Amino acid sequence: MVEHAKHAELSSTLHDCMVACNHCFDACLKEDDVKMMAECIRLDRECADMCAYLAQAIERNSPFVSQLAKVCAEICEACGNECKKHDHDHCQKCAEACLKCAEACRQVA
Repeated sequence: MVEHAKHAELSSTLHDCMVACNHCFDACLKEDDVKMMAECIRLDRECADMCAYLAQAIERNSPFVSQLAKVCAEICEACGNECKKHDHDHCQKCAEACLKCAEACRQVA
């Protein structure tokens, strides 16, 4: 079985996480105290990029999917934990997506 078929559910979860992080990133930039949101913004960017990269790696049957999934899980968890600290709705939704994605990545790693 090719990797992208085997990991279809993970690919969907990665996409959902990437979308949530991109939305959170954009919304955080519009908050009154952007300085307070700096770490959230930085991790949103890291997480969205890593999720997109892992999804691409799965699509091209990369031999490094499990290693990339391990790194992706760590980044998603860090982003989710940071987002949980903020009461904004976009942060809470992002945290949920990130922590779900971290768990899905760990199952592949």
